[in-house]
Amino acid sequence: MFMKKGYIALILCLLYVPILLVIIYSFNESRLSSAWGGFSLRWYGELFRDRSMWSALWNSVVLALSASFLAAVIGTLGAVGTQGRQELRGSGSIRGTGRLEKILEYLSILPIMIPEIILGMVLLAFFSLLAFPLGMVTLVIAHTCFCIPYVYMLVKARLAGLDKSYVEAAKDLGAGEWRAFFDITLPLILPAVVSGMLIAFAMSFDDVIVSVFVTGPNTNTLPVRIFSQIKTGVTPKTNALCTLLFVATILLCLLSAAVGKHRHGQNKETKGSLK
Repeated sequence: MFMKKGYIALILCLLYVPILLVIIYSFNESRLSSAWGGFSLRWYGELFRDRSMWSALWNSVVLALSASFLAAVIGTLGAVGTQGRQELRGSGSIRGTGRLEKILEYLSILPIMIPEIILGMVLLAFFSLLAFPLGMVTLVIAHTCFCIPYVYMLVKARLAGLDKSYVEAAKDLGAGEWRAFFDITLPLILPAVVSGMLIAFAMSFDDVIVSVFVTGPNTNTLPVRIFSQIKTGVTPKTNALCTLLFVATILLCLLSAAVGKHRHGQNKETKGSLK
């Protein structure tokens, strides 16, 4: 038991001590993170006056939202289409060995299996071949490519455990394919879609390698900006921004937990009233 607790404590230290150090040194008066110069809010003031930093943050948020939304649409439709084809093949409605489905599935998850530097070079070569100007559009396309597999895999796993009798009952009552999808299938797989979107948002927001290859001269994202500061030295201003993002993330998690707890209480009250 002692070894287990010690192992958990070690993992927690490795995870959260660096974050704690970033927060502490965001209040450092000195420019050097290796030397403590006293408590100060200097870098927070400089952060709020740095328009380029906030512009990069805004670009990252817009990029992550766009890529995660497009990945959710494409990944969900791809998973539903693949699952539907497998069901038809299983029922004998279509013939085939299932080799096409396997190839499509491998191709769908290929972007997360390829090293990011290779993916970035391939995308850069593709956009250069088309003479497509680099900028926010190329960033959205590139990020959507490697975000689709996260949504696809989660939705496909959810569809595999879905009770098909609900959809069949809806069709027996006269619902078409699209009506059955939007009224029955989509609400049931929505948690998987949202989970995939959240993972895609996090992966897109943090990406550096692919973004370096496909970003334009007038478009800058926050990870790329921070990465470019390594040559000149990262100031505590970056620590201040990371601290604010960390606090915002904690607040969103607490809000999500509160909303989930409230809904759970409402569901219990509804079940109690029905009894």
